[in-house]
Amino acid sequence: MKPAAFDYVVADSVEVAVSALAAAGGDGKIIAGGQSLVPMLNFRLLRPSVLVDINRIPGLAGVEDCGGSIRVGALTRHVTLETSPIVAEHFPVLHEAMTFVAHLAIRNRGTIGGSLSHADPAAELPMMSLLLNARLGITSSTGRRTVDPVDFFLGALTTNLADDDLLTDIEFPKLPRKTGWGFEEVARRSGDFALACVAATISLVDDAVEEVRIGMMGVGETAMRASDAEGLLAGQKLSDELLDEAVALIRAAVEPNTDLHASSDYRRHLVGVLARRALLSAWQRAGRAVA
Repeated sequence: MKPAAFDYVVADSVEVAVSALAAAGGDGKIIAGGQSLVPMLNFRLLRPSVLVDINRIPGLAGVEDCGGSIRVGALTRHVTLETSPIVAEHFPVLHEAMTFVAHLAIRNRGTIGGSLSHADPAAELPMMSLLLNARLGITSSTGRRTVDPVDFFLGALTTNLADDDLLTDIEFPKLPRKTGWGFEEVARRSGDFALACVAATISLVDDAVEEVRIGMMGVGETAMRASDAEGLLAGQKLSDELLDEAVALIRAAVEPNTDLHASSDYRRHLVGVLARRALLSAWQRAGRAVA
């Protein structure tokens, strides 16, 4: 199929882009990489009256070390995160996650802003923004604001972006120096959306966990953090018994869907297995073995 007719605006600034969105009155869409949008247009799941192309806006792409944080422009391609030495040095878990995003052809065109704005519950970048406590910069016709990921993702394919909002940048605060990480994902085939995925970071002080973060995807309507398990592990020394308790809390916290790929029960079991692996990897990379 082919998309329904639409007007096409090439924006050369953020101001032009948000003005065009505002003028469309809720019937406009941003196009950058188009890896999610174009198939939806072709199947006529979306019928916008206006497409606003942001590819020529200067300053919207790139990875910048800002001292205490890393700033990523919303127009940055997936492959740039995958190959960036800055990302590999400061966020190896993000570097690892990007290798699981679809296929190389899609990573060459898809953008971080597009993935976050699309808000697929089985996509890696929404989960990574939650795990890494990112701050999302958004500009509209009324000004600029920053939003936490937990407030940004409202449901499957649903965010708090208003009709004239444009996601412009993502800021990732750097992790503490002594932080290990783990990333575990299972999909039916390489490049498919995950049946379940867990990423974790553990920061140590002496022999104990100072901070632990656990992100999950594919097991709910949005990516999520395992806050109960994080609270259990904080301040403790990792052990098999403690991992068992954490896994039980994680399985109790998720409400996976059943679909043609996997049952709810299978996904709930799987997320526990992946969580244990990710936490063990994070602990070991932080320089400790399980007690």
